Amino acid sequence: MALQLGALRDALEAAGAPADKAQKAAEEAAGYENRLAGVESGLSLLKWMVGFNIALTAGVLAKLLH
Repeated sequence: MALQLGALRDALEAAGAPADKAQKAAEEAAGYENRLAGVESGLSLLKWMVGFNIALTAGVLAKLLH
């Protein structure tokens, strides 16, 4: 069984969706959640890289202007 969001599956079943379709929908939603987590971690790394680059550039400019 693949990773799935249990609360979503339960809500879909409570709304009247068949159990197999509710399970597949929950598995697909969990897959998107995992992909989004990967994007968020990559974005966090890029933020740190840009911040370091700005700080280093400011330091070089300060050194050049004095």
